[in-house]
Amino acid sequence: MAEKKVVKRKGLKNVRQTKKRHARNLAEKNHLKKLVKAVRQAVTKKEAGIAEKLKAAVSVLDKAAEKGIIHRNKADRLKSRLMLAANKIK
Repeated sequence: MAEKKVVKRKGLKNVRQTKKRHARNLAEKNHLKKLVKAVRQAVTKKEAGIAEKLKAAVSVLDKAAEKGIIHRNKADRLKSRLMLAANKIK
């Protein structure tokens, strides 16, 4: 006769927590990507208001790195590249 597999309540709770965290992190990453893309498009089109978009993107990058959603080096690299692109226009 086949043995029944015992599922611990803690394991089920961990699965629920992981799903919630994954969804939250994914939403944060998508928001981050949209902001970075908006800055890049503003730079290529030489739009006004690049500074505000850049400030928002840098803020979100720092917060995402602090929370561990992205690595801090990646956040620094993205910020650096955005700043370089924005400063070339000036």
